[in-house]
Amino acid sequence: MELPRGMKDFEGAENTNIEHIRYHFKQISNLYGFSFMDPSPIELLSTLETKSGPGIKDEIYYFKDKGDREVALRFDFTMGLTRYAASQKSMKLPAKLSSFGGVFRYDEPQKGRYRYFHQWDIEVYGKPSIESEAEIIELTSRLFDSLLLKGITIDINHRHLVESYINKIFNSKDPELVADILRAVDKIAKKSKDEILKEFQTKGYETKKIEKILEFSQIKGTISEVEKIFDSTQLESWSELKQLFDSLENRGVSNVRINFGIVRGLDYYSGIVFEVFDKNSTLGALAGGGRYDALTKAFGREDIGATGVAGGVERIILTMQEQKIIPEVLQKRIAVLYINDEMQKVAHSIASLLRLNNIPTDIDLAGRNLKKQMDIANNAQFSIIVGPDELEEGNVVLKDMVNGTEGTIPLEKLTDDPKSILNLEKP
Repeated sequence: MELPRGMKDFEGAENTNIEHIRYHFKQISNLYGFSFMDPSPIELLSTLETKSGPGIKDEIYYFKDKGDREVALRFDFTMGLTRYAASQKSMKLPAKLSSFGGVFRYDEPQKGRYRYFHQWDIEVYGKPSIESEAEIIELTSRLFDSLLLKGITIDINHRHLVESYINKIFNSKDPELVADILRAVDKIAKKSKDEILKEFQTKGYETKKIEKILEFSQIKGTISEVEKIFDSTQLESWSELKQLFDSLENRGVSNVRINFGIVRGLDYYSGIVFEVFDKNSTLGALAGGGRYDALTKAFGREDIGATGVAGGVERIILTMQEQKIIPEVLQKRIAVLYINDEMQKVAHSIASLLRLNNIPTDIDLAGRNLKKQMDIANNAQFSIIVGPDELEEGNVVLKDMVNGTEGTIPLEKLTDDPKSILNLEKP
């Protein structure tokens, strides 16, 4: 029996990694005052078409239910949270919402993303404010810090800035032209310059103008670095970006830079946009977001704006694996092993004692030999080995599974204060 293409089962180790990220996300979002909720996994198709149009059908799972209603599985959290926020007429503003869970997309499966995958998401609804963007970006930076990931860079841009530059180069204010050129900019990370030029030549665009836009999209750096190589006085919304960077500096967030190539693919973005990368990896964006006031208006709320960010959990897990980061729950796991059948009873007694002290513990249940028992120790920080010679002297063997060192410890001390002797006092 096979699963549908693009689907997968999430086994123990991967679920552990997902729960590790969920734990850190909920801790951080709670620190910043976000209210956690889980929007419905099923929406009316018309809701998901609100801003994306009928073309969204090609990218999502949709069907008719038993009431002959056209419904669809959520493809992100933004649509559901925004639908909810728009419907709450008495909701206190600004409203700060967060979510974590599975989403469905009928995309081509790729590394780090199947057709069912996990996201974390935070959104702020209320009066548009640079400080809302700053808090969203600050929280994002702190989340990656808490996951101990290195080399994380947050690339920031402004959609209006790019759109106005496109209008200037093409001497046009045609929204369809702007949308088309934004797609060219969005593709630069996935296609070569020649491929993009060839594609847009066939659409009738002047090569020199496309080249100028693509050159513009390659500009990156700090505020001062960008101002040295480009006349920022001709850029609309540049002052907003400067205000944002001032706020981030005030908040102690330093892993940010300008990147004129960041535009985000969805049409509902209307202001500051950003994406998160591991600068030493080729996995692509780990998270992305920005301001999307157009979506709240599409849901009938002219009085509120919105800004937010979502991160791809499986892609973050791959980054953790590349950087050899082990979740805390695995770092503090213990495996109890026994040399022979006679030692099994003592080993089970030790395992039960450790579990009573809230120490995650594994032990073989099938009476296998020591070599085969070692399989369960692969995810453990320490192994406790119960052997007849050591036990006769009141000891057990403690092996560090990370560096391979081992020695004997008194069984009495282990049973009296297991967290201390195993150096697990820290949460």
